[in-house]
Amino acid sequence: MNDTEYVLPTVALRGVTVLPGMVVHFDVNREKSIHAIEEAMAEDNRLFLVTQRKLEVAEPTLDDLYRIGTVSEIRKIARLPRDMIQVTVEGIDRAELLDFESTDKFLRSRISVFTDDSTPTIDDDRREAMVRNLKELVSIYSAGGRNLSRELLIRILDIDQLEKLVDQISINLPVPSEKQQRLLNAIGLQERYDVLCETLAREASVERIRYELQEKVKQRLDKNQREYVLREQLKEIREELGDDNTQTEIAKFKRQCEELKAPKEVKDTLRNEIRRFENTAGNPSEGGVIRGYIETLLGLPWNKMSRDNRDLKKARQILEEDHYGLEKVKERILEYLAVRLVTKKADAPILCLVGPPGTGKTSIAKSIAKALNKVFVRISLGGVRDEAEIRGHRRTYIGAMPGRIAEGLHHAGVKNPLMLLDEIDKTSSDYKGDIASALLEVLDPEENSHFSDHYVEVPIDLSQVLFIATANDVQTIPRPLLDRMELIEINSYTENEKKHIAREHLIPKQIEANGLKKGQLVIEDEALDEIISRYTKEAGVRSLERQIGHICRKTALRIQEDDVKSVTVTKENLEDFLGRGKFTVNMANPKPEIGIVRGLAWTSVGGDTLEIEVNVMPGKGEFLLTGQLGDVMKESARTGISYIRSVSSQYQIPDDFFTGNDIHIHIPEGAVPKDGPSAGITMATAMLSAITKRPVRADLAMTGEITLRGRVLPIGGLKEKLLAAKKAGIRTVLVPAENKPDVMEMDAEITEGLEIIYVSRMEEVLGHALIA
Repeated sequence: MNDTEYVLPTVALRGVTVLPGMVVHFDVNREKSIHAIEEAMAEDNRLFLVTQRKLEVAEPTLDDLYRIGTVSEIRKIARLPRDMIQVTVEGIDRAELLDFESTDKFLRSRISVFTDDSTPTIDDDRREAMVRNLKELVSIYSAGGRNLSRELLIRILDIDQLEKLVDQISINLPVPSEKQQRLLNAIGLQERYDVLCETLAREASVERIRYELQEKVKQRLDKNQREYVLREQLKEIREELGDDNTQTEIAKFKRQCEELKAPKEVKDTLRNEIRRFENTAGNPSEGGVIRGYIETLLGLPWNKMSRDNRDLKKARQILEEDHYGLEKVKERILEYLAVRLVTKKADAPILCLVGPPGTGKTSIAKSIAKALNKVFVRISLGGVRDEAEIRGHRRTYIGAMPGRIAEGLHHAGVKNPLMLLDEIDKTSSDYKGDIASALLEVLDPEENSHFSDHYVEVPIDLSQVLFIATANDVQTIPRPLLDRMELIEINSYTENEKKHIAREHLIPKQIEANGLKKGQLVIEDEALDEIISRYTKEAGVRSLERQIGHICRKTALRIQEDDVKSVTVTKENLEDFLGRGKFTVNMANPKPEIGIVRGLAWTSVGGDTLEIEVNVMPGKGEFLLTGQLGDVMKESARTGISYIRSVSSQYQIPDDFFTGNDIHIHIPEGAVPKDGPSAGITMATAMLSAITKRPVRADLAMTGEITLRGRVLPIGGLKEKLLAAKKAGIRTVLVPAENKPDVMEMDAEITEGLEIIYVSRMEEVLGHALIA
């Protein structure tokens, strides 16, 4: 024997002995043991495990422990309730406990590790005899399969190497801890062999006697009584497992399979699974998994379809009743229906409704389903980041289930529903997969006729599904996914549209929701205008609906408390219902000023105007930007000042002006982040006005990107910007010439009262904006 000394953190075990080669887990709650495990994890995962002689000792000393233990490697730890941890270890080497080293938090032992070098002294013939003897003893011990499983026994009997055979029998022998300690105490191979043979022979004898005693007891039982007991036990087991109607279930599944209208591949898969379910009557866990899979396949609408509405007039009427405006959306849906009527094909387009929050994208999808007489299924994708949510989990995992697409079809009950993929721009990706990539197959008309769900495994036909997606911003949608969808923009509502929506939809809906009767609440037009302008600031009507709901609740309270029959909301008494107005409109300045220009901006809640201020003061040529401007906006400002410097001679600006003066650009509402290139010409105009001391028209606003050479480039969000200009009392708006087609498509309601001037160069902008 060779031995090597180590110092290792130590855990004293109660009622458990770990042998080398054994993988075992045990629970630990003693504070010292927990600290020892934590120390081992911090070092090299090595831990010395030694068994206590008496279980009841709480703080064991050296005399309370066996002298031989096992150096083990920590494989895994898990935190349990009540400050307990579960540790999984693998025994490595035998070792002798020499002494404890002093430590307050945990046991640390000085140990001597044994290395068995006696193996070569046993000759081959003796080894063969020892192997045969061990195998015979193991076979006698496990007769009847009561102690070792058949698979384990076969694996042990296949071992021909003596050392490996001794170790495998030792670690798999189900004997008490004291007998396992005897096996651990046996250091050399010959000694371990002798102890193991003695233990096997003794255990086999005890097992034989126990078996004989059981047989005598069984023979005393009357046959009828034994049958009665067995039947009662079987009845109790089946009731506990809920498995007493298994045969009825199997018959029901077979009948449903034959009645199911589905492709041959699906029915063949079902028959195979039902056969497997029938053969797992004694295995409730596996039977439950197969039952869930069979029910999923039976529940999917393989060839079941609903009859779509083929009446164009009725479809148009439903869309008009449910939504005010949105002509492009309605026209596109009616076009789809018209093409289906002509071609008699069901190739469904994939539409994506894009617009700010609250503009009614989800409710439009519901109206489309109603107009086409389709079953409506909504799948919310906001924040989803696991690919299995779309494709399903593979059946090898515990708790596996179909993906949301297959689950949506299951709930719809037909293969041609309208499926709304809500908030498709809010998906994300991590180590569990990329949702956008998983959606590529779903939304590709060329591929989705054979969509593969990992749980279902049989291809699902999605070509009949009418997919409609919604998004707030297409910039966050990956390009390949965006390419598969037809974008329909839903822009901000005008104040007139909001008023119509409130009158026709929101007020009746909230009156009904709050239990009021017709005629009990009247909101005058002027009051409604005030609610829209002073109490809401949004692109859609969600906040407007909340304010109307607030008025309805106040009305219900007054009717109950003051015993009045009806309530009328006017402009004068509106503050009694909603308090003071939350928003004010930044109106146009009363007179032209130097260095102040009104710009137009797009926000997620609609358009807004930005008042850009520029001051010029003596200094060292510094260029200051304040108002929480983004990187793009800062670059636009620098581009503007570079353009001004390049044309300074045209405006009689002295050569040393930019080295002897500081220029400060500020955009009020400094707490609000601002970014984008569309304020480029506005900042350039404000800077030139401040430098040349020429005032800028107060009734004029502008939007457009600027280049170094003074070209004016197009921008987005023009409809919202023009609405903001009208609201602020602006009469003239400078718009990039390339945006002219966008203006041409707008309703007269938006452009009415505005003089829109198209500009393509900064010279034109300055000519219209600056006053000589």
